Amino acid sequence: MIWGLRIIYHTVGEAVFHCPACGGDRRCRRLAGRRFITVFFIPVIPLTKAGEVVQCATCRTRYPVDVLRLPTAAQMQTALPAGMRAAATAMLRSGPPSPLARQNALAAIRGAGAAGYSEADLTADAGLSHDAIVGALGQVARQLTPDAREWFLAEVVRIGLADGPLSDNERNTAQDIAAQLGMTPAQARGVITMTEEGAAA
Repeated sequence: MIWGLRIIYHTVGEAVFHCPACGGDRRCRRLAGRRFITVFFIPVIPLTKAGEVVQCATCRTRYPVDVLRLPTAAQMQTALPAGMRAAATAMLRSGPPSPLARQNALAAIRGAGAAGYSEADLTADAGLSHDAIVGALGQVARQLTPDAREWFLAEVVRIGLADGPLSDNERNTAQDIAAQLGMTPAQARGVITMTEEGAAA
């Protein structure tokens, strides 16, 4: 065959992503393609663009660019403690100062993976902005299963329950956190009620 049609790719960027074929974090190249008319397999006439793909540098598998939206293992390891820190900060702000609530917050954050988290860190996190809290909750929400979201919310509610029943402000904060996690109002009420009942038992 003298002539033909072929897509030629060139690199437009590099990144780290979670490769489904490799099952782990890998370096990748983002490739942009263009169709060419070839003569004796040599591209000679450029035609239309063919879109972009992501190619794993290890296994060479190509994926649609949507694969870059999947969190890497490194991102997942940092998102859970960061999300819990944000949620604990929000709950502590919504209630009166309480040493017991702070103890519960420390336990929840350490249980989420931040083993070295300290009282000083908790005090520093009091300065987190609203946008930082919302951003951290959004990151962790994309990684949690429905059951894990319920566990997460229950941990936050226990912070508010440390010094007695939830105040209206603490309850509203718990419902706001649930919404940021992608939970429905009914799911949030169920988890809050069950956690309250468990604390009262």
